[in-house]
Order: sequence, then structure tokens, then C-alpha cells
Amino acid sequence: MMLRNALLAATILALPAAAIAEPISGLYVGAGVGGDYMLDNNAKLTVGTGTATGKAKSNVIGIAGAASVGYGLGNGLRIELEASGRDIRVKSSGKGAVATGGGTLYTYGPMLNALYDLDLGSSVTPYVGVGGGYQFSQISGGSVSGGGSSFGVKSDTKGSAAVQGILGVAYAIPGATGLAVTGEYRFLATLGDTKFSGSTNTGATGSLKLGNQYHNEILVGLRYAFGATPAAPMMAPTATPAATPAAVAPIRSYLVFFDWDKADLTARAQQIIADAAAASRTVSATKIDVAGHADKTGTAGYNQALSLRRANNVAAELVRLGVPKTAIAITAFGDTKPLVPTAAGVREPQNRRVEIVLH
Repeated sequence: MMLRNALLAATILALPAAAIAEPISGLYVGAGVGGDYMLDNNAKLTVGTGTATGKAKSNVIGIAGAASVGYGLGNGLRIELEASGRDIRVKSSGKGAVATGGGTLYTYGPMLNALYDLDLGSSVTPYVGVGGGYQFSQISGGSVSGGGSSFGVKSDTKGSAAVQGILGVAYAIPGATGLAVTGEYRFLATLGDTKFSGSTNTGATGSLKLGNQYHNEILVGLRYAFGATPAAPMMAPTATPAATPAAVAPIRSYLVFFDWDKADLTARAQQIIADAAAASRTVSATKIDVAGHADKTGTAGYNQALSLRRANNVAAELVRLGVPKTAIAITAFGDTKPLVPTAAGVREPQNRRVEIVLH
């Protein structure tokens, strides 16, 4: 099995590769901008003792934007804090001839989102999310009329709770580690009436009350994950097979095991690596294969990156112990080459390993 793995690793190193996305693990930031369309909602104008009702609506697409800072757990789940805002021209019409003269509605505030990335093993990662928070609203630049009175709306700020749903997709930019282009559809709803005060042309006081706001938004943006490792390679088949080299039997092999979801070396692992380093000098090994592996408790992309970190740590320890770096060949197989076959999600200690093969 060791010989087969070593030969397979050498073959894979010769194949062309394309970048695949890795689940975010750690801090990230993002921002996006796009368009907003608000659905009709209820409007009520009160002037003195008189009232008029209608629908607040918009016939144009407004502007929307969002900026966020979040943390990825490495298993597809992300939690983020977002500040978003939108402005849109609105008018009202209905019973009592309620109408606004070119007013602009601003809605903005913080949201806390929970999102989940769907790992496809490619550079494209769809995701879904939900959020809750608080949104403030203002109306400016407009007047309201109804029942023969003109009503000037003040720019006071009102607020209410809000919820939202998110459907998005991220594209990992090739060669730009941690950077991705995002596209999102969002549906945001405020929960509760928003009441604005003002006065009429005769000096009487009044108010304009809007019902729940329902916003449909399309945003395009960028996202950057701090501390991201280079994208794991996705191997593609080669059209022309290479000449088969003469098989070289391994002189000796060693297994280094790891704790679950860890890549750091235990004291026992360091002793095994020290034995391998000493043996490489005794038998005059000319090549040392270092192959990383993982169990099946994470996504394919995450396990690929984890197995690579394990192999890199073992190789670094060999070099520290005097093994020439040029003699070491590093490969990573993720969860594709288990010693003990298991179902997905099983924590199998023997599959969390690095194989050192001396030639």
C-alpha cells in the first residue's frame, strides 16, 4: 500500500491543477452594493382629526449596500455582523388622495447573520443565510397631501426590528488567496409601523405612518478571509500519459498520527519523525515521500487543506533534524486514502496521519 501511495503521489504531482474554494476558517470581511425594490405597504396620513389611507410604493429601483465582518468555523458555518442601508424614492396613493411629492425613504441599521456555505469542491460556493437586527428609517425631501392639506414631513428617525433571508454565491478568485467575488439576493422585512411627524400649511400638526417595509435586493461585492491557506489543488486528468518509471521499492516507512482536527505535532509524533530522520542517514535514502491524510469528519476541501498542513509540519520537522529539503516530496490526499474505511463524520484516529516513506 505504501508503494502504491508513493507512486500515485508522484503521478498526481505531474497533473495540471485548478484552484478549489476552501471553507472559511477565521476572520473575514466583506462589502457589497446593488439595487433595492420595495414592495407596496400601507400608508396612513393623519392631519388634525382627519385621516387618509393608501399605499406607499416606489416605481424605481433604489440603491442598497452592506458591509460585514464575520468569523468562519471551518465547517461551512459562518457568523457575521453587518451594517446595511438603502434609499428609495417613494410616493403614496389611495383613499383620501394621499400623495407624496418626491420623498426619499432611507432605511439602515445593524443585522446579525448566520450563513452556511455549500461545499461543491470547486471555485464556486453557494450559500444561504438568515439574519435579525434593527433598522432605522427616515423620510426627507418630500411633502404629503391629503384632504386639502399640505403636510411637510420632518426628517426624524424611527426604528423597528427587522429580519432577512439571504441566497448567495461566492467565486474564489484564482491566484488571490482568501479573496472572492460574491453575488446575493436578499429579502429584508421591518417588523412594525414607522410613524413620521410634521405640520400642515395651516400650522396644524400631523403624522404619516408606514406599515412593514419589504425590500428585495441584489448585491454584488467582494469578500476577504484573513489567514486563508492557498487553495487546495483540484486535479485534472492529463491527455498524454507519461512514461512509467521503474518502480523503486521503499526502504522503510513510518506513520505519524494526529489529534482530531489538529496539525500540530505531539511528543510521540516528534519521536517517530526523529527516528525517520536518523534512518534516512543510516540507509542513505535519496528520496523521502511525506503524504498527509485526514478522516471524514469535515468537508472535502477542509480535509484536503488539513492534510496538507499536517504534511508540511512533518516535512518542516525533518528539515529541522537535518534532512535536506530537496530530498522531500510533499503530497496531500485529504480523506480519499483512509487506512480504515469509514462513513462520513466518523472520527477514525488511524486515518489522521502522515506517511513517511524512505527510498
